[in-house]
Amino acid sequence: MTNGAWAEEALDLLLQRVAETAGEVGVRFPLYADPADGRWTTTGRGSWTGGFWAGLLWLRARHTGSDSDRAEAAACTVRLAPWAEADTATRGLILWYGTALAVGDEAADALRDRAAKAALAAWDPTLGLVPWGAALGGARLRARADGVPGLVPLLAAAGPEGQAAGAAHLHRHLDLCLPGVSRGEGAPRPCPAWRLDEADGWAAERDPAPGWSRGEAWLLLAVADALLHADRSSRDSGRLSRAAALLLDRCEFLTGPPVPQAQAGHPDGILDTSAAAIAVVALLKLAQVPRAAWTSACAARAEAVLHRLVDAHLTRPGSARPAGMLLDGCYDAQGGTAVRHELVWGDFFLALGLSALLGRVDLRQV
Repeated sequence: MTNGAWAEEALDLLLQRVAETAGEVGVRFPLYADPADGRWTTTGRGSWTGGFWAGLLWLRARHTGSDSDRAEAAACTVRLAPWAEADTATRGLILWYGTALAVGDEAADALRDRAAKAALAAWDPTLGLVPWGAALGGARLRARADGVPGLVPLLAAAGPEGQAAGAAHLHRHLDLCLPGVSRGEGAPRPCPAWRLDEADGWAAERDPAPGWSRGEAWLLLAVADALLHADRSSRDSGRLSRAAALLLDRCEFLTGPPVPQAQAGHPDGILDTSAAAIAVVALLKLAQVPRAAWTSACAARAEAVLHRLVDAHLTRPGSARPAGMLLDGCYDAQGGTAVRHELVWGDFFLALGLSALLGRVDLRQV
């Protein structure tokens, strides 16, 4: 099968699965699906994953060119509106990825602008970041790797002040998660979660711990996205380049297994295809950075990981399970929740990566 053919076939399967899922979940949002029968566990408001479902619907609409598919994507995006002012840094995941592919949709543009202004209002200049927030439970004054991707470009949509806040938000998280990045140094693995103690300052949290593959992929995605849009002559670009090089090396994005363990060193060896799919998009972005030393290596690795995900983890027609499921995603290894499942964000990033490989999507816009 030629290079384009396998990717085209896989994208077709994924988007056919999207159509089937839409019929199953209605106005609810899919979260994860059972690997045995493909039935989805859903949420009413979307949680932190709702934007990926809207993003999948927009990818399907682009692929089919159907007015009805576009209308369904637009209606789903409108249902994300309550998250615009929610106290959570994950509004970047929800409202950037839920709107970025909605080209020409005025309601989606308006929602993104509203969310950008709300995110900027939540910016804490003393802390140098937008706090993790309390909307999903737990302490508000936290910093997590998954509170960076999506939020940086969302903040930038608020204008120059938002661009500055987004850059500071990213670099504050790099200072915490990847200390020494300014000097080209760093811990063996990023520490993905921190909590602010009024007496002692920032303290690393135990869960998720260093070695959380999805946290590492989120960080690489945030750095790759910022680097792709950075002025190559600026100090900021140099710092981002060092961060990218450190992450590629320490987290073995170019040399490790194509699909990593959900938690490095976990005794059960649970994999996470969703982390691999996120990393693919990050690698494809890094491959577009002009004059970078890693360009060709990132492009080759991204294609190899995409092929492995499709070949070894995507269900095909003719089995008892629905076709187009990206299996072996891990929602929560520590808690034992959905550890070998289809995950909506895994499907999204796999579909986005395949679309980019086929030249259907410009990753500078997503």
